[in-house]
Amino acid sequence: MIKSPIASGPDPHSAGKRPGTKTGQAELLLEIGTEELPSQFLPPALRALGDSAERLLKEHRLPHGAVRTFGSPRRMVLAVESVSGRQAATVKEVMGPSKAAAYDAAGQPTRAAIGFAGSQGVTVGGLEIRRTPKGEYVFAVRREAGGSAVAVLGEILPDLIGGLSFPKSMRWNETGMRFARPIRWLLTLYGGRVVGIQLGGIRASNRTFGHRFLGSPESAHSQGLPVKDLRMYMKTLERHGVIPDQSTRRVMILAQLTDLTKAARGHLHRDEDLLEQAIYSVEYPHAILGEFEPHYLSLPKEVLMTAMKEHQGYFSLMGPDGALLPKFIAVTNMKLSNMRLIREGNERVLAARLADAKFFFEEDRKTKLADRVEKLKGVTFHHKLGTLHQKIGRLTELVVKLADMLGDQELRNTCRRAAQLSKADLLTGMVGEFPTLQGIIGGEYARHDGESEEVSRAIAEQYLPRSMDDALPQTLAGKILSLADRLDTLAAFFHVGIVPTGSEDPLGLRRHATAVVRIIIEGNLRLNLGKAADNAWNIAADDLKLSAPQPSTILLNFIAERLRYYCRTVHGLREDVIEALVKRSDKWMYDLVDVVSRMKALQSITARPEFDPLMVGFKRAHRLVEKEKWSRDSIDPSLYQHPTEEHLYRVLEEFKQRVPALIAQGDYAKALDGLVRMRPAIDGFFEGVMVNADDPALRANRLSLLYAIDQLFLSFADFSQIVVQGT
Repeated sequence: MIKSPIASGPDPHSAGKRPGTKTGQAELLLEIGTEELPSQFLPPALRALGDSAERLLKEHRLPHGAVRTFGSPRRMVLAVESVSGRQAATVKEVMGPSKAAAYDAAGQPTRAAIGFAGSQGVTVGGLEIRRTPKGEYVFAVRREAGGSAVAVLGEILPDLIGGLSFPKSMRWNETGMRFARPIRWLLTLYGGRVVGIQLGGIRASNRTFGHRFLGSPESAHSQGLPVKDLRMYMKTLERHGVIPDQSTRRVMILAQLTDLTKAARGHLHRDEDLLEQAIYSVEYPHAILGEFEPHYLSLPKEVLMTAMKEHQGYFSLMGPDGALLPKFIAVTNMKLSNMRLIREGNERVLAARLADAKFFFEEDRKTKLADRVEKLKGVTFHHKLGTLHQKIGRLTELVVKLADMLGDQELRNTCRRAAQLSKADLLTGMVGEFPTLQGIIGGEYARHDGESEEVSRAIAEQYLPRSMDDALPQTLAGKILSLADRLDTLAAFFHVGIVPTGSEDPLGLRRHATAVVRIIIEGNLRLNLGKAADNAWNIAADDLKLSAPQPSTILLNFIAERLRYYCRTVHGLREDVIEALVKRSDKWMYDLVDVVSRMKALQSITARPEFDPLMVGFKRAHRLVEKEKWSRDSIDPSLYQHPTEEHLYRVLEEFKQRVPALIAQGDYAKALDGLVRMRPAIDGFFEGVMVNADDPALRANRLSLLYAIDQLFLSFADFSQIVVQGT
């Protein structure tokens, strides 16, 4: 047995009452024991386990307390506090036929009443007659006291386990059950007693199993370790080499990384993905410090770090100057008195990987990127879209058009050259061994070939951002190349009918569209996206030899959806505020940087107390103009009959000059403030006059005044989309 790594003190898993100490409530503990699960499977599976448990308990009317999930490579654990001993009572009422149809003139039940009662599981005598707005109808009322928790759990736990999904599943015995890995044991306890279920040929028990190698006597390996509740479960497993709680393993790993980093006199390259992989790859973490031969430092830092991370799951260490140290940290699943053999084993495996990387690096540089481009004619990009060589051709044409929007001849030449070489590294041995280095290693090889730094960096940045949280390209050429690559991919796939539907998006096209939005907005690219998308669309249509391509509207609408998503999740903008700018005809597509600036200013001013009343007045004006399809703006001041008409006209003339000027300057806060200041005049107008006057000339003049107001507001946003709070 091993000593628990948790310091003495209150047990974090013993808070609250012990199972069964409160009448009618008890703790539910479920453990699914498996062969080793891939680390990337566990976090989403544990979330799904907790969410599904809450849903099923609610659906089956079992009140409960907190729901928690734990997991390690060989187990998924669910713990639910204070699950009620019985289902909550319920009353179900179903309306049936009318009284006239259910009973004859003598008051005897008809076939309609008898059939309805039978379908609802009640007697005819138990039907109730109630008065409704439609008249008198019969109702079937069923009162259910609810079954015992043990019986209900026996029904729903197999569904809970069997309903879990994984990126890949397998069948391992004659039962035909599918799961990520073979299930080897099930522990199901309610109030300390086993809930008798059987799944995948495994019968549930009160026994768990410890670490494969640490601390468990032979009998425990074969017979398991009996437990009665969560507290005992945690302590038993800790004594037998397992830390079930991933949050505890995280704390342990971070502490060990800190200690070893200090011992190495370096700085840890913090990688959250790698940390999560380590947390879910071990049951008892023990980090070790290893070394590799310093001569491998001649390789690019990215190559070494990728070799350590992708193939071995090792953490990299940096020196004070930011250079890579010839050392690494590995998180193992063992703790022995002498870790030398394990450390040396890890060092030998890494040495082999680095030797391979060094070989590929030296061999690849014997052939220039430019000499590899022609060979891309033999590499398929997609069976419906031709070769990578064709894609390079489209990219080269598109980046030139984007560069013309954003820069000069020098930028144009840089982008063209970067596009021509952008995919050549896909034919190198390094990318074949380490696919995540595509682009990055291309930039290294471009420098070696004598290409300019601008071209080399653009090639290295072409795949950024890889995710919603990833960094953007830092150079303008890199932004243009990445933007062009994604616009071309979207346009080409849309042309051949490959468009994401529902939750299905196997080619990651939503990710590409989100990257387009991020590159433009966060990269502050002031370009005409509508024109850029049209260029990508037309270039792809010509290359694919489409005789009658669809209009590019489908592509722009798709990007608009990702713009909405981005504005909601990143900037926290209201749906109606987003729509007010997106629905401005097609103007949103021209300058996304400007659009988001307007959205932020609009959301800010919605908090002012006078904004909602202003929207009430504006919408009244907008509806009148829209209903009448009015588009004349000629206003005759001589026709005014009420002071409020003249006052609104003077205010309109003042702000008709001021607001557009402020919009042109980009001072959206002041422009919106000007519109808000028009509120008293608009309200006064509607209080003072009737727009639909009997005199046609008066009516036309008033509609023209409202039309001018409507157009002034719409010059900033479609305010008709704004939802007035509380209405």
